[in-house]
Amino acid sequence: MIFALYPSPLGQLVLAASPHGLAGVYFEEHRHFKGIAEWQRDDAYSVLQHTAQQLDDYFAGTRVDFDLPLDLSLGTAFQQSVWQALRNIAFGSTTSYAAIARQIGNPRAVRAVGAANGRNPLSIIIPCHRVIASSGALTGYAGGVANKKALLVMEASFRLNKVPDLLLKKM
Repeated sequence: MIFALYPSPLGQLVLAASPHGLAGVYFEEHRHFKGIAEWQRDDAYSVLQHTAQQLDDYFAGTRVDFDLPLDLSLGTAFQQSVWQALRNIAFGSTTSYAAIARQIGNPRAVRAVGAANGRNPLSIIIPCHRVIASSGALTGYAGGVANKKALLVMEASFRLNKVPDLLLKKM
């Protein structure tokens, strides 16, 4: 795995790529992230440079989706189906775990969808932060609930063309 560090407004992110595409975007305190001990750093790696550019655009409010080659091979077939469904959630919108379970044709798999959502290795790029409880509650996020909230507030504010105070404090 090749990695680079990206200084986001929400803290440093680790960007990871395989020869097949972008394989990870991890927050500093990211649950299920095993670290970079065996990885090679290469800030000039093309996929990682494109990811950093697109993240710059996203955090500036000028990008609503990502156009990057992705390597989802670290997930099971079920996880990959959930991650693909997450890619359909529109910028600034939210959906529920139950809705994703219905979308993938397995309406009883709400808890499994939640578990797959939590194992998404491509935070922000595959927008798992846009999945909330059916009650509207912000539930767990591998990158931290505070980051989930900040991303949702940022996206909503960009839709209204106003940078939120919450994000300005983190910049």
